[in-house]
Amino acid sequence: MKDRHNTKHIGIVGCSAEGAALCYKTICTESRKYLGEHAHPEISMHTHSLARYVKCLAANDLRGVGDLMLSSANKLKAQGADFLACPDNTIHQAFDYVAQRSPLPWLHISDCVVAAAQALGYKKLGILGTQWLVESDVYPAKIATAGLSWQRPPKKAIENIGQLIMCELVYGIFKPETVRYFQEIINDLEDAGCDSVILGCTEIPLIIDNSNSSIPTLNSNRLLAEAAIKEAIPVDRAPCFP
Repeated sequence: MKDRHNTKHIGIVGCSAEGAALCYKTICTESRKYLGEHAHPEISMHTHSLARYVKCLAANDLRGVGDLMLSSANKLKAQGADFLACPDNTIHQAFDYVAQRSPLPWLHISDCVVAAAQALGYKKLGILGTQWLVESDVYPAKIATAGLSWQRPPKKAIENIGQLIMCELVYGIFKPETVRYFQEIINDLEDAGCDSVILGCTEIPLIIDNSNSSIPTLNSNRLLAEAAIKEAIPVDRAPCFP
């Protein structure tokens, strides 16, 4: 049953607590622009233990990752979800496997990010995230298809960032020295010709945004949440607020 706003029911497939919670909160708070004060679409969320995902990722078992995502998808369908969004960039490595078997349609986080980059006129995108994500083809493939270019940090920086994400950010630990390290890597990406940087881990926006980055940021968490709102709300509905 649809709610009184005739919106779609959003299913969130969570992975890490911080990233999933931020996506949920953003959908709830930003929907008011379209639906009015305190209103948002119906939302359900399911998360398997992060440890189960990490075990699969460490073994390069993308089918195992995909099966966990599909398990969540089936549970969210049973809860009444109409479509799915996953606020975790890393596990999108299993997206093709999942999309072919899913009971519901999905938004793809890198589609949201690359579309925003195109709309804003960016040409060369730096990629930040876990080591699994940055060394994968999740973003390069989409960026190349859009006719844009991209840049990874050096391997040692990729490893360091991955450790900081998995040992600090996913636990809600935000240290000033970690913020400074991310800023240094972003500065290096700017020196390499990047005109923007993808915050390709949905926890990075908790410590880095346009106010403390030397180049514009593409907040994958927020962009996915905004795409979910637009998918859930009737397309002919005008924003309630400017």
